[in-house]
Amino acid sequence: MNTPIELCYGILLDERHLLGLREIEDLCDVTQPLIEEMVQEGLLMPSGSVPADWLFTGPQVRRVGRAVRLMRDLELNLPATALVMDLLEELEWLRARTRDLEFQLDPRARNLGPPDI
Repeated sequence: MNTPIELCYGILLDERHLLGLREIEDLCDVTQPLIEEMVQEGLLMPSGSVPADWLFTGPQVRRVGRAVRLMRDLELNLPATALVMDLLEELEWLRARTRDLEFQLDPRARNLGPPDI
């Protein structure tokens, strides 16, 4: 019995991949005014001086998606979303630093501790 295989394709977005405003709008299903507000709020820092010239890196694309989910799921406004994003990123950094320090103290501790959220 042959079972059909469903293929899924994707693109790895990293610092080397630069996307324009239109691509961000399409990928993240957002509008240009929202992206402009995110830039004004400091959530995004594109290269380029005007929206027509803006380029965003892969991590910024992920940041837009995460911000949009927070706004939608928690019904946050943009300033609150920026604050939550900053706190989440600090928490991720602290967890990574804690894991590194635990490993330095005891290499067997690499997999101990609470899971990442």
